[in-house]
Amino acid sequence: MASTIQPLDPVALELGPLTVYWYGILIGLGAFLGYLLVNREAKRRGLPDDFIADLLLFAIPAAIIGARIYYVIFRPWQFADNPISVFYIWEGGIAIHGALIAAVITAWIFCRVKGVSFWKTADITAPGILLGQAIGRWGNFMNQEVYGGEVSRSFLESLFLPEFIINQMFIDGAYYHPTFLYESLWSFAGVALLIYLRRVNLRRGEMFITYVIYYSIGRLVIEGIRTDYLLLFGFLRTAQVLSVILIVGGLLLIRYRRKAGLADKRYLDTE
Repeated sequence: MASTIQPLDPVALELGPLTVYWYGILIGLGAFLGYLLVNREAKRRGLPDDFIADLLLFAIPAAIIGARIYYVIFRPWQFADNPISVFYIWEGGIAIHGALIAAVITAWIFCRVKGVSFWKTADITAPGILLGQAIGRWGNFMNQEVYGGEVSRSFLESLFLPEFIINQMFIDGAYYHPTFLYESLWSFAGVALLIYLRRVNLRRGEMFITYVIYYSIGRLVIEGIRTDYLLLFGFLRTAQVLSVILIVGGLLLIRYRRKAGLADKRYLDTE
């Protein structure tokens, strides 16, 4: 029976010479829903009209480019025989950490030019970024990537997963951990947490830093299960190393900003 399982088609539709992949659709959907969540909050927090839309015009392309560059840097051999495939991002192979680094740099520059607080903007956008990540992981699901070690079908059934997820986790004759799902659920829970923390009225900047720490904790654990990880120095899992740095760095940054008096304003402050 298992040998007859057919994976879901990664192609959503074909319009003449144009092929539209579910991977791109789901990442685009995540970005759009994240934008709606962020834009609503931005208006409540007094940011200029169209500020978030204008920011995304720069941040999204930068994030895609950064995500791909990050991935290629750590897996150059994958593109050695066909260098042009570096540009085939619809086939998968982008790294969230690369996207975040590029997007944060872009947002910092954009906020400086516009004269708007970067930390205020970062706090407002944090839940939307995590929502986009949660939805975007389903693009990995359609491509049958971002999965973990081999498991039995009975293990997947014990998780009460729907049949279409179990079948999609049948790859090259074996079943695997749906680590894309673990990360997606962790991210959805994080969105709820960050929205709740708005009521707590954290000091400015700490909402975004909490997002970084929260996501990094989940990624640190889940990366240990994955089989398609990137390596640093040939033996360290890059995402785990970076996650540890971000967790420790985030905690130290909160402490430093409070002691240095750089975090006197609160999330709900309008100025």
